[in-house]
Amino acid sequence: MGSGSRVFSCSRASSLAFLVPSLASASSTQLSFKSLLDRTSLSPTAFTLHRMASSSSSSVTNGNNIVPPASSSSNDVAAASTTTPPPSASSAIDFLTLCHRLKTTKRAGWVRRDIQNPESIADHMYRMGIMALIASDIPGIDRDKCVKMAIVHDIAEAIVGDITPSDGVSKAEKSQREREALDHMCKLLGGGSRAKEIEELWMEYEENSSSEAKIVKDFDKVEMILQALEYENEQGANLDEFFQSTAGKFQTEVGKAWASEVASRRKRH
Repeated sequence: MGSGSRVFSCSRASSLAFLVPSLASASSTQLSFKSLLDRTSLSPTAFTLHRMASSSSSSVTNGNNIVPPASSSSNDVAAASTTTPPPSASSAIDFLTLCHRLKTTKRAGWVRRDIQNPESIADHMYRMGIMALIASDIPGIDRDKCVKMAIVHDIAEAIVGDITPSDGVSKAEKSQREREALDHMCKLLGGGSRAKEIEELWMEYEENSSSEAKIVKDFDKVEMILQALEYENEQGANLDEFFQSTAGKFQTEVGKAWASEVASRRKRH
């Protein structure tokens, strides 16, 4: 889906091209990259210094962590290579403030169909997390990972908005915009193991590269058609296009079973 978003463009060589969620006006709003940084409490100078620190050749990459340059103590080096400090309070609040947009940005598919009080991106991800939590145990599937992936999979939409097929943006371009947004969010969080985990979960979902990703992809579709059914029942809307768009696209047994149950309930109304 998308979120009634507005596009502003800038040179890829110097900044990101984002879809920024619109607020009350239907007119296009041009926002500079500096404005975006101001909104996330990270000054351009601080962001530049952070990028320099992140890409410095004196940093050491070890597995999932970026550790600082080695000190003179071998014990310190060993400790740094296995642990990463958690985000600072400032980084955490900056990150969470940006995530607030997930709570206020409405899902574009419902907006375009004139649904009253449509769900937000955060609403959608939350129920997906509940789906992962209550699903039956499946051998070889990490349920906790599914829960985490569900609450991360649309996180880049805090910056780019909810891009839908009707926006005329190619899948490759959509993925690129979201990837750049995710990079910014991970840097805002301060890097480290938490940011790395978010990045890896997002990439795994995006690439559909694991059994967990396939299950969460199915939950994404099930949540959408369940929400469509609820809007049909509550508001008398005809949202058949959402059911048609997911038909035959479920990859897992749990996804197929839950989708079938939703379809069965729709027929009874």
